[in-house]
Amino acid sequence: MEWTVHPGGYVPFEHVHVNQDEIFHIQQGEMRVKVKGITQIGKVGETLTVPRGTRHIAFNDKEEPLVCIVEYKPGLDHYKTMQCFAGLTLDCDYDQRGLVNVSKIMFMLRKGNALSLTRPAFAPDWLFQLGMHTFFAIGSVLKWETYYKKYTG
Repeated sequence: MEWTVHPGGYVPFEHVHVNQDEIFHIQQGEMRVKVKGITQIGKVGETLTVPRGTRHIAFNDKEEPLVCIVEYKPGLDHYKTMQCFAGLTLDCDYDQRGLVNVSKIMFMLRKGNALSLTRPAFAPDWLFQLGMHTFFAIGSVLKWETYYKKYTG
């Protein structure tokens, strides 16, 4: 997928892709990424790979847009996960930092038995799993399944 980050932009939180490698092919601009706290710089024509299970965060510190082609390997159900993130975003269901509604996205990840999981680096896996199960129960009562069906077809 193509990913564009405007000058000064960044991913809102350090995170981990639980089951996938994330691969950035830099097409335009320059990307700064911290992987396990170590800074790497990717320039046009270069590729940066973040192995699955590795905490990382990406930034665009330059005055021009950063454009990357981003791959997730294996692909798993990434498309469905992104449908949920995009649906919440298009419905303006996010906070001031741009984070989508955490309780709803966790409900949807559990509802879809998602394998393409992205969890905040500060949350240990057991807490993330507990959150998904808790918000699944709450969302089931609140009928959040309507959002899941809306976003995933």
